Amino acid sequence: MLTAKRHQLIEDLLLKKQTVTIQEIMELTKASESTIRRDLSELEKKNKLIRVHGGATLHHSKSEEPSFPEKASKYVFEKKAIAETAALLVQPNDCIYLDAGTTIYEMVPHLTSKEVTVVTNGLTHLDILSKYKINTYLLGGFVKHNTRALVGHGAQVSMRKYRFDKCFLGANGIHTSYGFTTPDPEEALLKNMAIELSQDAFILADRSKLNQTSFTKFAELNEATLITNDDHANLAAYENKMNIKVVST
Repeated sequence: MLTAKRHQLIEDLLLKKQTVTIQEIMELTKASESTIRRDLSELEKKNKLIRVHGGATLHHSKSEEPSFPEKASKYVFEKKAIAETAALLVQPNDCIYLDAGTTIYEMVPHLTSKEVTVVTNGLTHLDILSKYKINTYLLGGFVKHNTRALVGHGAQVSMRKYRFDKCFLGANGIHTSYGFTTPDPEEALLKNMAIELSQDAFILADRSKLNQTSFTKFAELNEATLITNDDHANLAAYENKMNIKVVST
């Protein structure tokens, strides 16, 4: 089968299913795994899809926010590795802010011996923070049901009461020209406030967020340290603009 035909079949399947596995594409195209991996790499370079572990997924529109469960099911191994590395930066008795991101969620089991105090706007985080008996303050505000985040005026008023040693945030897009971005302006405002109120700020994001932009900018690249799993070659364009910690996965 010609390459162009395979690419079209892959794009058509993605439009139908949103997320597909390499095995599904192999069965559809009768091509080898190495060929499909090469096809996915080429299509990703053309911005037609985002590669995920074992397959690929469609880009979301810049203003569309995937739900917490949808995001949590992607790049699971990479997120856990990034989160574990981030948790090593937390010192005993630190006061930290954890936003509602899925990678941030994976930090919590690694904080149990730190005796930290956590402030969060993530409703999904509450059960696991309680499970590990971590001192926790929850922001007020309006509940975003798809991301399980608290936002709005109430969250902003709550946030202003605190000062943090460190904050750990997610991002939907990271771009050399447009900085760190996220779909929701209200979540963007909270992320920006957290950075301003913290001595050190960290963005936890897997490689799929690189070279992407979302609707609302919340910080310049030099305002936070990026913790990601991409290789140094792909990060070369970012290295003179920001601090980066690379996680091996």
